[in-house]
Amino acid sequence: MPVIEVTDLRKSYGGRPVVDGVSFAVEEGEIFGILGPNGAGKTTTVECVEGLRVPDAGRVRVTGLDPVADHEEVARVLGAQLQRSELQPGLTVREALELYSAFYPRPADWRPLAERLGLTAKLGTRFAKLSGGQKQRLFIALALIGDPRVVVLDELTTGLDPRARRDTWRLIEDIRDGGVTVLLVTHFMEEAQRLCDRVAVIDRGRIAALDTPTGLIRRSAGATVISFTPSAPLDADDLDALPQLAHAEHKDGRITLSGTDETVNAVITLLARRRITAHQLRVTDATLDDAFLDLTGAPA
Repeated sequence: MPVIEVTDLRKSYGGRPVVDGVSFAVEEGEIFGILGPNGAGKTTTVECVEGLRVPDAGRVRVTGLDPVADHEEVARVLGAQLQRSELQPGLTVREALELYSAFYPRPADWRPLAERLGLTAKLGTRFAKLSGGQKQRLFIALALIGDPRVVVLDELTTGLDPRARRDTWRLIEDIRDGGVTVLLVTHFMEEAQRLCDRVAVIDRGRIAALDTPTGLIRRSAGATVISFTPSAPLDADDLDALPQLAHAEHKDGRITLSGTDETVNAVITLLARRRITAHQLRVTDATLDDAFLDLTGAPA
């Protein structure tokens, strides 16, 4: 049985559908990502999973339990870090961990948890004095303190610098390796590509695609990217006529084309026929960013 099952989930505000028939299942031990543009319905979807919002229609189950009807039981198996989380500025790390431990009948021992998350040296530090990365580690600890089977992390690394973001990614991998299933909401494509076993792309309240990150990239119209600086101008009509071309960009004399292997072969043939040299030629696989734009037509 999947750890999380969402079937035909619907939620509207003021008559406007925000989540419009979303369905997916999360298997035990996965890091399952939910991606989508701002306002796509990502957070509303996970809030229904957490039991924080009541769906208008559809079915949600967490380890077989209804997050609304069985909210107390679900709270024992599901930990959550919300998109916007704050604590009292004067609360110390130790006080926060002890307070949250008191919410559960059988909490995890917060001391090794604090050690694992690099918080031991900050136990006496007040929340207001923590850095952004330290606050995020504390929120992860609070989400795990109930010893859950599944944890929801919503926009966990927003506002973090690149080093703190990568440190947090390693923590998420450690959480999964420790046997906890992770539902990760993010708008960072690199984050999803690095961490997630599977990804659901939500756009305008519906699932636009559900696959592994690699699968989404392969399904993208521009799965291969070729870029070069031509030794002489190339006719725009010749480029537009290339087979399987998904996107073409001309910037500062450099040409970047997205397509398939067939597109790459056709470019090489075109350059040879025109006796044009391709300087600084690069051929790379597309990224999840490219696939996301292809699926939604919008930046993350």
